[in-house]
Amino acid sequence: MLVAGFPSKAFGTNCYVVAPAPGEQCVVIDPGIGVVDRLDEVLAEHRLQPAAVLLTHGHLDHTFSVTPVCGARGITAYIHPDDTEMLADPAKGLSLDLTALFGGRLQWTEPEDVAPLEDGTVLKIAGLELAVDHAPGHTRGSVLFRTSDGGQDVCFSGDVLFRDSIGRTDLPGGSMTEMFASLRDKVLTLPDETVVLPGHGPQTTIGRERAHNPYLGAAAAPRKGW
Repeated sequence: MLVAGFPSKAFGTNCYVVAPAPGEQCVVIDPGIGVVDRLDEVLAEHRLQPAAVLLTHGHLDHTFSVTPVCGARGITAYIHPDDTEMLADPAKGLSLDLTALFGGRLQWTEPEDVAPLEDGTVLKIAGLELAVDHAPGHTRGSVLFRTSDGGQDVCFSGDVLFRDSIGRTDLPGGSMTEMFASLRDKVLTLPDETVVLPGHGPQTTIGRERAHNPYLGAAAAPRKGW
């Protein structure tokens, strides 16, 4: 399996291209702000043709380029139904300070072809099989994408899990209670050897995070009120 990742020009959001091999169809995960040119370079380098865009959640820094990427190729964008409203109006996922930051500079067009991601389903696209785990907390519709590469489990964790940290829960639709439940039920159940490719920052493994990430430790033994 080929996985090529690179950070966006804003917020360092990781965009991933995943394909069975060079010269094949692929999926694009989380095309954020200012990624179109770099994405085109990656696709040309590996001779890849996108078949779909997969979104780990609806925040603007993960979805900003979804419409140009999909529209140029006539492909579908997949997102969990609980975050679909942010594809129609990105401001619904922003705090007041972020709304003020983007303000009138935001030029947004909703993608034409949007399909729902459902918990527990397996997407079979571009010769890949990706399991979908609904993992709310960062947003109501956050998901994990899981696949396997020659026996090596891989998880695209979006903003659910980072190296040594997790995504913030103070934005609209966020919930620390739901985040800890997702960490407990969807993350801590994964094998230690699982490679985690997060929405921001470097890759890690479940085993490393189990040992070093304080939020996973807290999720394993939640305190009253979480």
